[in-house]
Amino acid sequence: MALGWKVVYDGKTPPPGKAVAPDERLSWGRTVGLGAQHVVAMFGATFVFPLIMGLNPQLAILMSGIATICFLLIVQGKVPSYLGTSASFVGGAAAIYAQKGDPADVTGAVLVAGVVLALVGVLIHFAGTRVLHAVLPPVVTGAVVMLIGFNLAPVVATVYWPQDQWVALLTMTVVILMAVGLRGFFGRIAIFLGLIFGYVISFAFDKVFGQITAYDSGAGKVTTHWRVNWDSLRSADWVGFPPHSDVAQHVVGWHLPTFHLAFILLMLPAVIALVAENTGHVKAVAEMTNRNLDPVMGRAIAADGFGTVVASVVGGSPTTTYAENIGVMAATRVYSTAAYYVAAAVAILFGLCPKFGALVSATPGGVLGGITVVLYGMIGLLGAKIWKENAVDFANPVNLVPVAAGIVIAIGNTSLTFSSNFTLGGIALGTIVAVVAYHLARAVAPPNLREDVTLVVVDRPGVQDV
Repeated sequence: MALGWKVVYDGKTPPPGKAVAPDERLSWGRTVGLGAQHVVAMFGATFVFPLIMGLNPQLAILMSGIATICFLLIVQGKVPSYLGTSASFVGGAAAIYAQKGDPADVTGAVLVAGVVLALVGVLIHFAGTRVLHAVLPPVVTGAVVMLIGFNLAPVVATVYWPQDQWVALLTMTVVILMAVGLRGFFGRIAIFLGLIFGYVISFAFDKVFGQITAYDSGAGKVTTHWRVNWDSLRSADWVGFPPHSDVAQHVVGWHLPTFHLAFILLMLPAVIALVAENTGHVKAVAEMTNRNLDPVMGRAIAADGFGTVVASVVGGSPTTTYAENIGVMAATRVYSTAAYYVAAAVAILFGLCPKFGALVSATPGGVLGGITVVLYGMIGLLGAKIWKENAVDFANPVNLVPVAAGIVIAIGNTSLTFSSNFTLGGIALGTIVAVVAYHLARAVAPPNLREDVTLVVVDRPGVQDV
């Protein structure tokens, strides 16, 4: 059942060693508190990524709540999850803007990627996960995730960091220290706390040092300006929908997507990363809840694709399951989907507050510089994490040579020109090389180098089927 939860432990906090299952809940007061905690956990990344993708953060929060409700209904309440803004599309968005695209081009490419992700989920649901791992083994999946993250390094160096290098350096340092030094819940929201710190230090620098002369991403050139500018915040309403996009006035809000093949190809590699993210999320939830969720793996992936389509069709940000919320569940041992419905409702309320959107949009560029250094690097290293967890053998040239070529092509933004109107480059070309070259290499390799790349699902004792 997607709705209807059994109240356990008299609605009170579970005793030590006990847990609350997805189809159970505590009292509504405690459930609301847990839902709000989930919102805080995903808060920082969910509105940082829309900002650096050139999309509206107020709309992103609003649609993340709607997408989460869609996800929970599609998986029939069996996989507790919040769908926040996906980082996997950031590289594609940066590449689209580099080729003179606009926000409508970004959301059009995201929408198509969401459709493809949903279709992949349907395929996995009916054909099983073996098909997925045969086409996209861990060595390839890890390479694609890595190249998406590291391809963004020039964006940090040329767009965000130069806006205020000292604020960026301080923000980066504080995020690193908090992520490692803080324990429990606060360590998991280090990005959010880093944003608050960056805002405060930027305001302090304005008072002490005055205006800064540096690159201004809003103006698109070097200007003399205040680090913190709240003019739009003061004029924003407390209640209302996100604005409609107005290119002439440099306003990004809700809009209809536009579609161009070259831009769509830049976004499609993100599908591979999202499949990996969702697979890992479902596996993690299965371990925590002691349930076999493999039967709903395809449904969860398709639900994320559907959520991305729903969000992007009005100009919102792409969605994905969030590891931050996994951490909250692990700490509280409350896996109730009721808390996630509450979190979705809270996010929708934030999305109906223009003042909140204006506050987020006013985040100083130097703060984003410090945050993106950490976030982009983490995205890239997630690829290495996939390799490590699946014991990928790089002594085997079938694993080493093809993905090495794909990663360097992506990081170096190497391009392949077919005509004056069509060029493949960066993430798209690197992904094609990594996937196609791997399978070509494996086809011509001697039998002793053709490893079994599929992952065998082994039933674990005591695991409950859903």
